[in-house]
Amino acid sequence: MKYKLMGRSGLRVSELALGAMTFSDRGLSWGATPEDAHTMFDMFAEAGGTFVDAANIYGDDVGGQEGAAERVLSDLLAADREHFVVATKYTSSNTEDISRSGNSFKSMRQSVDASLRALGTDYIDLLWLHTWDATTGVDEVLRGADQLVTAGKVLYFAFSDTPAWVVSYAAATADARGWTPPVGIQIEYSLAQRTPERDLLPMAESLDLAVAAWSPLAGGVLSGKYRSASPTAATHRLADATFASLDLPRDDQQAKIADEVAAIADELGRQPAQVALAWLLSRPGVVIPILGARRPEQLRQNLDCLDLQLDSDQLHRLDAVSAPSLGFPHEFLASSTVRRFSTSGHFDRLDNHHPFGAATT
Repeated sequence: MKYKLMGRSGLRVSELALGAMTFSDRGLSWGATPEDAHTMFDMFAEAGGTFVDAANIYGDDVGGQEGAAERVLSDLLAADREHFVVATKYTSSNTEDISRSGNSFKSMRQSVDASLRALGTDYIDLLWLHTWDATTGVDEVLRGADQLVTAGKVLYFAFSDTPAWVVSYAAATADARGWTPPVGIQIEYSLAQRTPERDLLPMAESLDLAVAAWSPLAGGVLSGKYRSASPTAATHRLADATFASLDLPRDDQQAKIADEVAAIADELGRQPAQVALAWLLSRPGVVIPILGARRPEQLRQNLDCLDLQLDSDQLHRLDAVSAPSLGFPHEFLASSTVRRFSTSGHFDRLDNHHPFGAATT
C-alpha cells in the first residue's frame, strides 16, 4: 500500500479506501455481517490501509435507526482509533423527518453529533457533504464546516456528488474568507463511468483536490459478474439502503468495456476487477478507489490490484474502449478549426498538460 496526501492538506491516506456501506448490525440481506466486516477491516489494515469511508445512513434499512455502519466501525476502530483516517458523510436521512436531511448547518451539526456517538469518537477526520441539495447556500455550508473544525469535531471537509461549479465556487469562497477549504471530492468514477473527465477531474487537478472514486467496478459490471447476461438485460444493483430498489441498466458500451477488461485480465492471469482498479490507480492526480465488499474473499481479490502494473498498450486499449463523449464546449474547443485559430496554426508545437480525455489532448 502506498499513501497519498488528501488534496492540498497534509492528511495522509492510503491509496485505497475501505468502503463501509455494506457494514451493518441490522442483518440486512445485502449487507456484510459484523463478523465479516471485522475480517475485512483487519484484512485492509494488514495490507496497509488506513482510509475508511462511511456515512450516517450506511448499513441502515429505510425508516430505521441510522448509524448502523458507524456502530460497526466503532468496535473495529476501538483498538487504535488514531491510526485510521475516518470519513463519514452528512446530508441524507432514511427517515421522513425533513429537519434531518439536506445541506443546512442544522442538518450538518445534528448529523455530525450523531455520527460521533455512533463511531464512539470525539472527532471525525474527514466530513463529506454527501449530495448537493440545490437549496442551501455555499456560504452556509462552508461557515458550518468551519465552525465544526474550530470546535474540533471535524478535521477536514470535502464534497461528494456535487457539481464542479459548486465545488470550485466553494474553494474560492473559502480561500477569500479564511474558512476551512475543501480538500477533495468523491465521485462515481470507473472505466464504465468516465464523464467526470468533462469537468470534475480537471477542476480537481487545478484546485489540488483529492478524488475518491465510488463504484470503481461499476456495481460489478467490471468484475465480470454480468458477462453471461445479454448487454441490454443485465443489471447491477446499488447496495445503498436508500437506493436499494434502484436497478441501473447495463448498456452495449459497458459490455464492450467489460469484455476488454476481461481480455486483458486473461492475458495477465488476473481477475478483471484487479485490472479495472489498476487502471484507476494509474490515472493522473490523486485518485483513491473506494473498495466495497460483502464478503472477505471479494476484498482480498480486489486488494491484489496493488501489485498490478498495466503497460502502456494495455492502458491505451482500456482508454480507447471507454473514452467518454465530452460534449460542449470540450469537443468544440478540441476541433482542428478552433485549435488552428486559437494557436495561429501552431497547436502541435505547444506543450499540452491536460491529462483527461482524448478529445482534449
